[in-house]
Amino acid sequence: MTYSVLRPSREAPERDTGPASRPSRLPSLTGLRFPAALLVFVNHAGLTVPQVRLLADDKLAVALNRATQNTGALGVTFFFVLSGFVLAWSARPSDTTRAFWRRRFAKIYPNYVITWALAMVLFASAYTPTRVALANLFMVHVWVPDLQYLLSVNLASWSLGCELVFYASFPLLNRLFLRIDPARLKYWIGGVTAAIVLTPLFTYQVLPNTPAIPVNGSEGGASVKQLWFAYNFPPVRLLDFALGMLVAHAVLNGRWRNIGLAWSSLLLAGGYWLGQHSDVLYAQRSTSIVPIVLLIAAAATADAEGRFTPFRNRTMVWLGEISFAFYLLHSVVLIHGRKLLGHDLYSTPVAFGLLTLLLAVTVLTSWALYALVERPFTRRWSTSRRARAAAA
Repeated sequence: MTYSVLRPSREAPERDTGPASRPSRLPSLTGLRFPAALLVFVNHAGLTVPQVRLLADDKLAVALNRATQNTGALGVTFFFVLSGFVLAWSARPSDTTRAFWRRRFAKIYPNYVITWALAMVLFASAYTPTRVALANLFMVHVWVPDLQYLLSVNLASWSLGCELVFYASFPLLNRLFLRIDPARLKYWIGGVTAAIVLTPLFTYQVLPNTPAIPVNGSEGGASVKQLWFAYNFPPVRLLDFALGMLVAHAVLNGRWRNIGLAWSSLLLAGGYWLGQHSDVLYAQRSTSIVPIVLLIAAAATADAEGRFTPFRNRTMVWLGEISFAFYLLHSVVLIHGRKLLGHDLYSTPVAFGLLTLLLAVTVLTSWALYALVERPFTRRWSTSRRARAAAA
């Protein structure tokens, strides 16, 4: 489960090139971030493991787990593609690699360290070896095909290890993609999409499938190494990020056929349904990638053309603003909330009432983290003192 840390409505720099009608701010993509982050919350809230389970009804708990078992993967893929799309959309020739990396660091790491410390203090230190905790702190735990590392400290943290690779790669990738003849972008997009869709097939054929591990509480038909390679491994997930970049270049160059938000959303629902009836690696990597791309491009096109979307209103944009903090905090709130409640399980109305309360607590604490840490650090440290002096 992952999350992009971009803020297209406020943070994206003005483009130096491209059609004048293309806005640098994409508020609909900001608004879409919270529903995507909420999908990850729903995925973790639906787990049947003792660390988060609240429902006493076994049959309902299993049904909820089954219904939500791929929502986290959907949110992850959405944010990886979104990262590439927004960065490519907002990139400007005058920007430097060092300045870009500085902005990304100021944006993500303060929140990351604070939520890492919260998780360690509240519950994770009791069972996390020092070497694992340090690997998590420095975002390198995602490189180890071991659940003790991948699921360590904060459940959401592995995806930030992927984002670190994306940000390190972006300056070079963007220079390469800018050299592609716009007329040939469709072939690049098709090739990268095919690579993503076929990743599970390659993984199942090449890597050992035993011992199979439980995925969201049931036998998932994949081994730790298979799941790690297809779902967590940064170079493989770089394909999602690169696809977002390529689609952004296609939209900016007028080389994209937009099908609109309604059809994209309908296809996304169909992709999720297909994933529910597919092997786990196909569900997590293949079935929704095309609808995700179509939805992101449709939302960006609507903003560029000044058309209405349900994601551009003040409430949705605000929720999108705090969604990175929400993503990092949600599993901390879920696990610590379950710890405070003890070992009791609850009736259906009470359990869902408690989950609603935990959701509200996550939103409020995310707002605080955004207002007190993320926004001040981003404003203060995104630009060097020398650059601020030159601008003045």
